[in-house]
Amino acid sequence: MGWLTKLVLGVGIGILAIIIVAVVSLVAAIPTYFLWNWLMPTIFSIKTVTFWQAWGIVFLTGILFKNAGSSNKSDD
Repeated sequence: MGWLTKLVLGVGIGILAIIIVAVVSLVAAIPTYFLWNWLMPTIFSIKTVTFWQAWGIVFLTGILFKNAGSSNKSDD
Protein backbone atom coordinates (compact mmCIF):
# COMPACT_ATOMS: atom_id res chain seq x y z
CA MET A 1 0.00 0.00 0.00
CA GLY A 2 1.53 3.29 -1.08
CA TRP A 3 1.80 6.44 0.98
CA LEU A 4 -0.86 8.19 -1.11
CA THR A 5 -3.35 5.41 -0.44
CA LYS A 6 -2.59 5.60 3.30
CA LEU A 7 -3.02 9.36 3.24
CA VAL A 8 -6.38 9.17 1.45
CA LEU A 9 -7.53 6.44 3.85
CA GLY A 10 -6.47 8.49 6.87
CA VAL A 11 -8.22 11.62 5.61
CA GLY A 12 -11.33 9.59 4.85
CA ILE A 13 -11.38 8.10 8.34
CA GLY A 14 -10.86 11.57 9.83
CA ILE A 15 -13.77 13.03 7.87
CA LEU A 16 -15.97 10.07 8.84
CA ALA A 17 -15.07 10.58 12.51
CA ILE A 18 -15.99 14.28 12.32
CA ILE A 19 -19.33 13.42 10.70
CA ILE A 20 -20.09 10.80 13.38
CA VAL A 21 -19.28 13.24 16.20
CA ALA A 22 -21.49 15.91 14.59
CA VAL A 23 -24.43 13.55 14.18
CA VAL A 24 -24.14 12.20 17.73
CA SER A 25 -23.98 15.72 19.19
CA LEU A 26 -26.98 16.85 17.16
CA VAL A 27 -28.96 13.79 18.26
CA ALA A 28 -28.00 14.53 21.88
CA ALA A 29 -29.44 18.04 21.49
CA ILE A 30 -32.94 16.73 20.69
CA PRO A 31 -33.83 15.61 24.25
CA THR A 32 -32.31 18.79 25.65
CA TYR A 33 -34.43 20.87 23.29
CA PHE A 34 -37.69 19.16 24.16
CA LEU A 35 -37.06 18.87 27.90
CA TRP A 36 -35.93 22.49 28.19
CA ASN A 37 -38.95 23.82 26.31
CA TRP A 38 -41.29 21.57 28.29
CA LEU A 39 -39.94 22.16 31.80
CA MET A 40 -38.02 25.43 32.09
CA PRO A 41 -40.72 27.92 31.03
CA THR A 42 -43.20 26.33 33.42
CA ILE A 43 -40.90 25.89 36.41
CA PHE A 44 -38.59 28.91 36.20
CA SER A 45 -40.37 31.25 33.73
CA ILE A 46 -37.38 31.01 31.38
CA LYS A 47 -37.72 31.54 27.63
CA THR A 48 -37.82 28.59 25.27
CA VAL A 49 -34.74 27.78 23.20
CA THR A 50 -34.19 26.91 19.57
CA PHE A 51 -32.67 23.60 18.47
CA TRP A 52 -29.30 25.27 17.86
CA GLN A 53 -29.34 26.88 21.29
CA ALA A 54 -30.06 23.44 22.78
CA TRP A 55 -27.09 22.08 20.86
CA GLY A 56 -25.01 24.91 22.33
CA ILE A 57 -26.16 23.95 25.83
CA VAL A 58 -25.14 20.32 25.21
CA PHE A 59 -21.78 21.47 23.82
CA LEU A 60 -21.16 23.82 26.74
CA THR A 61 -22.04 21.23 29.37
CA GLY A 62 -19.77 18.77 27.60
CA ILE A 63 -16.89 21.22 27.94
CA LEU A 64 -17.65 22.15 31.55
CA PHE A 65 -18.44 18.73 32.96
CA LYS A 66 -16.46 16.31 30.82
CA ASN A 67 -14.33 13.76 32.58
CA ALA A 68 -10.75 14.80 31.86
CA GLY A 69 -9.61 11.20 31.96
CA SER A 70 -10.16 8.04 33.84
CA SER A 71 -7.40 7.28 36.22
CA ASN A 72 -7.26 4.32 38.56
CA LYS A 73 -4.90 6.13 40.94
CA SER A 74 -6.12 6.51 44.49
CA ASP A 75 -5.38 9.55 46.61
CA ASP A 76 -4.41 7.49 49.69
